[in-house]
Amino acid sequence: MSDAIKHECGISLIRLLKPLEYYKEKYGTAFYGVNKMYLMMEKQHNRGQDGAGFASIKLDMKPGERYMSRVRSIEQQPIQDIFKQINGRINTALTENPDLKNDVARQKKEIPYIGELLLGHVRYGTFGKNSIESVHPFLRQNNWMHRNLIVAGNFNMTNVDELFGNLVELGQHPKEMADTVTVMEKIGHFLDDAVAKIYKQIKKEGYNKREASPQIAERLNLAKVLRKAAKNWDGGYAMGGLVGHGDAFMLRDPAGIRPTYYYKDDEVVVVASERPAIQTVFNVKYEDVKELDPGNAMIIKKSGEVYFEEILTPTERKACSFERIYFSRGSDKEIYQERKELGKLVFPQILKAVNNDITNTVFSYIPNTAETSFFGMVKEAQNSLNRRKEEQILNIGASITKEQLHKILEVRPRIEKVAIKDAKLRTFITQDSSRDDLVTHVYDISYGSVGKDDNLVIIDDSIVRGTTLKKSILRMLDRLSPKKIVVVSSAPQIRYPDCYGIDMAKLEDFIAFRAALAMHEERGTTSKIEEIYKKCLRQVNSKDKDVVNYVQEFYEPFSAEEISKKIGELLSDPAINAEVEIIYQTIENLHKACPKNLGDWYFTGNYPTPGGNRVVNRAFINFFEGKNERAY
Repeated sequence: MSDAIKHECGISLIRLLKPLEYYKEKYGTAFYGVNKMYLMMEKQHNRGQDGAGFASIKLDMKPGERYMSRVRSIEQQPIQDIFKQINGRINTALTENPDLKNDVARQKKEIPYIGELLLGHVRYGTFGKNSIESVHPFLRQNNWMHRNLIVAGNFNMTNVDELFGNLVELGQHPKEMADTVTVMEKIGHFLDDAVAKIYKQIKKEGYNKREASPQIAERLNLAKVLRKAAKNWDGGYAMGGLVGHGDAFMLRDPAGIRPTYYYKDDEVVVVASERPAIQTVFNVKYEDVKELDPGNAMIIKKSGEVYFEEILTPTERKACSFERIYFSRGSDKEIYQERKELGKLVFPQILKAVNNDITNTVFSYIPNTAETSFFGMVKEAQNSLNRRKEEQILNIGASITKEQLHKILEVRPRIEKVAIKDAKLRTFITQDSSRDDLVTHVYDISYGSVGKDDNLVIIDDSIVRGTTLKKSILRMLDRLSPKKIVVVSSAPQIRYPDCYGIDMAKLEDFIAFRAALAMHEERGTTSKIEEIYKKCLRQVNSKDKDVVNYVQEFYEPFSAEEISKKIGELLSDPAINAEVEIIYQTIENLHKACPKNLGDWYFTGNYPTPGGNRVVNRAFINFFEGKNERAY
């Protein structure tokens, strides 16, 4: 309902554990891995729409035979574009060489993209860049098979400057200061170093240069490479990589900020950002899909051996709660229940807002992603009505008539689809004043669904900036002529930037921040703002791990209810006839609904890494100094 939040990226890694001939015989095609990767990426399309990429490695190819392929796209439908290109190459090869159809060995040799090791990525750009160069997987090439590295991830690092400086100190000359390039080069440096040391050792053992390759593949310790590379990383990440000879890895950050799931049987190993993608594509049970432990890496050797190692010491688990509220597909068993619980737990606040008048209240939701929390809200409304009905029936007692009983029982929560998105319309006008009017017409409203004496309760996943809500959605809902509009956020107030993957970088973008700022001005406490600014300045360049988030002091004088009330005032337009009230989920109920994902820094300011505190302080400095730039 409010301005959309940029999503997380999505990753998929597939390792086929059998020869390609096995899949041809069992499933009718040697392109089994490619087909599964297409499905894995489409099932995670919700996580990234700016671009997509695919890379594959063929095992045991001879010198001179191509063993790595990569394709990337930033077209409007990037996944479809990628696989259109892949299928085009495959179909051309099969058409030009009909005898290839049943010759799997030749298919592997002559057709690109077919391999035992595949890495896919769907991207949302957190820095606003959308060039093809920004699309994963990233490739670090070398004539030594063991030094080729392909990397893709769902991550943001908060200390890119520091990591870039480390590379320069190592004698490298990175092509740009981007976290993806920096991370890949850091892994690549220690990969090169490890390969060189193994080669030096096996030369002493009497192996010649040609004999060295299989020995390097066998002896390479990827866990050791990752420990050295990730030593100073500060951020949230799920990082996947392929090494040219056929080793692979997936690494998760120590706080478990970014999600990572895997499944393994005797045919395949698959890793993804979302559990349901694996369940659906490989038709496996919920309990068969495991979560990669924070700070751990899954290592897949060229031999097919799979093992897990702790790369970084796990810290307090702070898995991202926004995954549960908004980003991940709601088809996950746990997430579905948690979203319903979010709707249920916020209901007492709704009941208070409508003065306990459920009979004259219409319940609905915008956008479609809020539908599951809407179910939880309506179910709790029904429970509330049932308790009221019980009291009425018991009060009347045995003398109750059939008509009285029927009248009591027929009262139900009023549910309406008050807004329907018109998929044909696009807000293509982006600059002039007519855009706001155009946005209003992206939704059709159901006239007559709400009466002039009714309250209208609309639930959303989150209210971040409030711009679209104020300029279009509230005006649209007001055309239904309700007495009161209650806008409900199933998430708490977003007060702080995220620096671990979500595109929420500037404090002044948040309606909660603007509400608190307005209250400081009204109460004459703006001196507190400069005081916070000076505290932020004193530690902005500190490398100390005990960096403090001073921006929390900005909100301390006000209760959550006071800020919500001020948000309602800021979002209400004089042209709107209905009374407007904004309700946010409480932090306590968020944790109650999502007990395994307690990462809540965007709501509380409790960042799981020192880099998070540095970012929020930098964001406050930028706000105070009037700099319209990102804090990371």
